Amino acid sequence: MRSTALFRTLLLATALTVSVAGVAQTAAAQTSTAPAALPVPQIGSAPITAVAHPYAEPESAHAAVDAAFAQARKTGRKVLIDFGANWCPDCRVLAGVLTHPAVSPWVEQTFEVVSVNVDHFNQNMDLAKKFGITIKAIPVALIVTPDGKVLNGDETLALGDARRMSGQAVVDKLAEWAKRS
Repeated sequence: MRSTALFRTLLLATALTVSVAGVAQTAAAQTSTAPAALPVPQIGSAPITAVAHPYAEPESAHAAVDAAFAQARKTGRKVLIDFGANWCPDCRVLAGVLTHPAVSPWVEQTFEVVSVNVDHFNQNMDLAKKFGITIKAIPVALIVTPDGKVLNGDETLALGDARRMSGQAVVDKLAEWAKRS
């Protein structure tokens, strides 16, 4: 009788050990397949090169925004909608920060980025209104959840003076917004 009880106890202990080990291996495998979050880039006062033509033709904006949100729903990333125009110096500098070699990997891991050409405030203004924003100056950077909640509606013009800001100040503002939910 005692040997049967001892056998059951050993059998149960072995089963629990195997079960716990399997769960630990599964958790380790899941952790190792997910990319580690990149730290916020530290570029200090590194020079930023303005991008000559960061915005596509205005006609492509609606499809680009739809595609960015579709991808965001798959990845869980927030959408960074950059409203601007190719004639705007601050817009071109903002694009330069986003594409800076030390910054772009972090941006790509953190956001689905879509640039929307508003031309001379006569194109794609309806896209901004869809998010409750009226554009009066550019660039306007919106951070939006995959389900459409604007996270920085109170600071849409914070990057409006991008050419006078350091690249680090732009990155820090984006990082602050990325933490919101």
